[in-house]
Amino acid sequence: MDRFASGDTAVRAELVAAAQWFEENAPPGRARSTVSTTVDLVRRNDGPGALARTGTLQADVERDRSALRRAVDAEAQAALWLAVAAVVLTAPALILRRQRLAAAAEAARTVSRFAEPQPWWRRPLFLTASSIGYCLFTAGYFAVSTAQRSGFQKPVAVQLVLLPAGLATLGAGFLILRRTRPRSARPAARALQADGRRPVLYLRSFADDGTAARIDDWLALNLHSREEQLAAALASFGPVIAVGRPGEPLPLLGAARFYLPLDDWQPTILHLMDLSRLIVLRVGTGAGLRWEIEQAVATQPAGKLVLLTPGRVGDTAASTDGRLPVPLRLEEIAADTSWISAAVTFGADWTPHVRAIEPAPGTEPPRGRLRRTFTPVQAVFWEPSPARRTVRAMKAALAATGVRGRMFVLRSDSSPLATLGKGSVAIAVLALPYRLLELAGLW
Repeated sequence: MDRFASGDTAVRAELVAAAQWFEENAPPGRARSTVSTTVDLVRRNDGPGALARTGTLQADVERDRSALRRAVDAEAQAALWLAVAAVVLTAPALILRRQRLAAAAEAARTVSRFAEPQPWWRRPLFLTASSIGYCLFTAGYFAVSTAQRSGFQKPVAVQLVLLPAGLATLGAGFLILRRTRPRSARPAARALQADGRRPVLYLRSFADDGTAARIDDWLALNLHSREEQLAAALASFGPVIAVGRPGEPLPLLGAARFYLPLDDWQPTILHLMDLSRLIVLRVGTGAGLRWEIEQAVATQPAGKLVLLTPGRVGDTAASTDGRLPVPLRLEEIAADTSWISAAVTFGADWTPHVRAIEPAPGTEPPRGRLRRTFTPVQAVFWEPSPARRTVRAMKAALAATGVRGRMFVLRSDSSPLATLGKGSVAIAVLALPYRLLELAGLW
């Protein structure tokens, strides 16, 4: 600055370069403001003014250093107190976690006796592949949504490329998730160990698995089956477990599966009934299901049992009513649906509380042009699927007996949002190594 103020303009480039380095590396403060103002004066060839402006630079630098040291000391002190709090709370946290896991330990030991060993790398491998599928699905979803947005002001060529590319990415993500999600599903024993709460035992006829595995909400690009949405809601009370169909190549998604021998399954079911928080039983055909209804009525408190009645009862009505303390008259409450028509809970004296499954008030979609302006995610909440209507009926039936779950309906309704959330998290995790390399100056 002394040379520049004396008329040596050849050092102007050096001054500008030094100031640029300072602005890039110095912390925010008065010194950066001083340097920025000085550079403006240099560019206007005001040597004396620039020299006078830098007269306070050394004091500004020292002041900024002092402020930075105080900030670092304050952060270090806060980190120290947080570390002390973490150490103090670690022991109670471990004790509480151990107590929580003990609640499901017996159920986990029961189902793990029948678990087939799996290679340790299997689930991590397919979880990684699922993460890639979620990334592609989410990226494709937002690309298609952006291309279809009316206010999207881009050249026509960009829109023509963005839409098919988004659809292709979306389809690739869907195909990957369709193959990887069942292979990365957590078995019942691990689900119980990870959660720690008493389980929700889901009983049904294997013949009904086909309708429960259907995926509705294609308009909303939903990936989750009816049973998955039902299990998501019931997870308010505990991990949902179910007996898997013998011989199935892959477990269906929804309740965590475990497999029992065909000739010795009844004692295990009885034991799990005693250990469970709720018993959700979808009424259907089969001698095994009728036996389960009898045992649930004979051995369990009435408040634990939740019945889901089918839409077409047929011979099921008489056989079910004959096994309940108070007949339900299923043929009177059944509706002509392909899945479930009503949810039934019981009071302490086995008084049934029946909630028919109907569209919730206020959920009829608007007609005309407004309906076509809905995004796929908005359409989910305006068009309740069979699974969501079932969840709402279950909530009302459980509330009649004083049983309430946190976010019971929301857990089921948020399935498409959960998919996009997983994709966003996976994208962020995959982008983290690049960001770290960029910060380290290696990329």
